[in-house]
Amino acid sequence: MRNLLIIGGESLRPHAEALQAEGYSVCLQPPGAAEPPDAGFDVIVLDLTVLGEDAAKRFLEGSQGQDSPAVIAVIDSEQLTDFDPARNLDDLLLAGAAPDELSARVRQVLWKRSRLDTKNILKCGGLVMDLANYTVHVAGRPVDLTYKEYELLRFLVTNRDRVFSRETLLNKVWGYDFYGGARTVDVHIRRLRSKIEDHHNTFIETVRNVGYRFRVLP
Repeated sequence: MRNLLIIGGESLRPHAEALQAEGYSVCLQPPGAAEPPDAGFDVIVLDLTVLGEDAAKRFLEGSQGQDSPAVIAVIDSEQLTDFDPARNLDDLLLAGAAPDELSARVRQVLWKRSRLDTKNILKCGGLVMDLANYTVHVAGRPVDLTYKEYELLRFLVTNRDRVFSRETLLNKVWGYDFYGGARTVDVHIRRLRSKIEDHHNTFIETVRNVGYRFRVLP
């Protein structure tokens, strides 16, 4: 499930409810709150029509790099004329836009970040994951995965090119209450490789003394 943080007034509540109806986990926070909740967000929506300049700058400066959430700013027409394009934003939304407009922009920025399309199809090289139907194909060939193999692959693919330690993968895929050791990850990585890789398709890279990452080589 994708996590969204919306910082704005009550005018954005219908937008938050529409996104929740689409299956997102949405936190709507008033602009006067001191700090955002302690959680990892995939998208942050900032209502710059009500946020103070200092607060907006704090969020925008902290949202940099591939690991950071995508940022969508809500601005009014007057702000648009002198808006600084150098701000670290993924998209803009004019105030007063309908909820489905924000939903479309959220899907668009998530697609840019993870290549997840609106039909829940994830494509990386010759690998195709259908997240709605829990299916995987490599070069058109169906691949039979266990639930944990699938979840491990999904996490790696949606965070491609990022290196994760075995401990992080245990926490993200198995959960914090799982007491298995790092060898659990190694075993599942080995099984995944045997099922999705061949001479023409290599996806999972071992980073010595660190962990693993998903890469699609040209």
